[in-house]
Amino acid sequence: MRTPGEFTLHARDGKARRATLQTAHGPVQTPVFMPVGTVGTVKAVDPRDLAEVGAQMILGNTYHLYLRPGHELVARRGGLHTFMGWDGPILTDSGGYQVFSLTELRKIEEEGVTFRSHLDGSPHLFTPEKVVEIQRNLNSDVMMVLDECPPAGAERDYVANSLELTTRWARRCRQAYPAGAGDNLLFGIVQGGVFEDLRRESAEQLMDIGFEGYALGGLSVGEAKEDMYRILRASTPVLPEEKPRYLMGVGTPEDILEGVANGVDLFDCVLPTRNARNGTLYTSRGKVNIKRADFAEDDSPLDPACPCYTCRTFTKAYLRHLYKAGELLSYRLNTIHNLRYFLDLTAGARAAIEEGRFADYRRDALAPYSG
Repeated sequence: MRTPGEFTLHARDGKARRATLQTAHGPVQTPVFMPVGTVGTVKAVDPRDLAEVGAQMILGNTYHLYLRPGHELVARRGGLHTFMGWDGPILTDSGGYQVFSLTELRKIEEEGVTFRSHLDGSPHLFTPEKVVEIQRNLNSDVMMVLDECPPAGAERDYVANSLELTTRWARRCRQAYPAGAGDNLLFGIVQGGVFEDLRRESAEQLMDIGFEGYALGGLSVGEAKEDMYRILRASTPVLPEEKPRYLMGVGTPEDILEGVANGVDLFDCVLPTRNARNGTLYTSRGKVNIKRADFAEDDSPLDPACPCYTCRTFTKAYLRHLYKAGELLSYRLNTIHNLRYFLDLTAGARAAIEEGRFADYRRDALAPYSG
């Protein structure tokens, strides 16, 4: 049996990588997109739907699951996998981004961050040790360290101080869960805003501590697209080749393939599920707004090239009708399709890297989205 944390590189095409990450709940073929299941469910679909669309690994959120139903309750149910009926790998974010986005409801100190619940205003404290405890109770395959995510546009001095705090918190997370202590993997999170030297400094500090993988945090939080890509291109070469790389919360087709081109292995974003519920669908021919009146009598499938249940079974006319009627089935069918598109996008990237044609694949996949 493979050891959790083992990361095997199979092929390279430029900086793009094709690999396998071993977890306690099975292997993950990378590059991979992870559907977001914030509170223990990917909105509008169930585990059977996820398996059918090709999901390998999903994401849960420490902050939300801590507030409800509570990590200790989940532990008593056998962990998050058993609780939600998903037997594949799960990654949990530490909740740092959610806590820091509260702004007026939290206070950052050396010990950790105190905050008030967005649900009922009750006070709470997240320390590095606490977020590790929560994630171990959830028994996620990949746990994230507690980090501070500086807001877009933050001054250099603030970002530098934040980076140092993130490093100290990361060290405490590692001490709370030493390497080899269990089958859960612990990833460090590189911060540093839009400053390339600070990003390199953060990565080097985290590598000195030593983690099973490394994430790029604090991107796609309001900075310009060119700044995000610049930081992405500057950061990945610093990270170790033999460890998985995770680009947090970044998820347009263009952003994902830019990440793959720069050696990123794991991606997550709420974009495909959120946009599905808003009627925006991703296809091999570009984005489709299913609300459009000209679809009212269109009996063609949403995407003839897509093998998902939605495209195999229903017409654009019916999908438009469901959306306009406010039917819950609209959420499910749209979400099934969007997830299949994003999962096929990364599956196609894996095949293209193996065959040495990633640049051509990327060009062709994004052609319908250019302009």
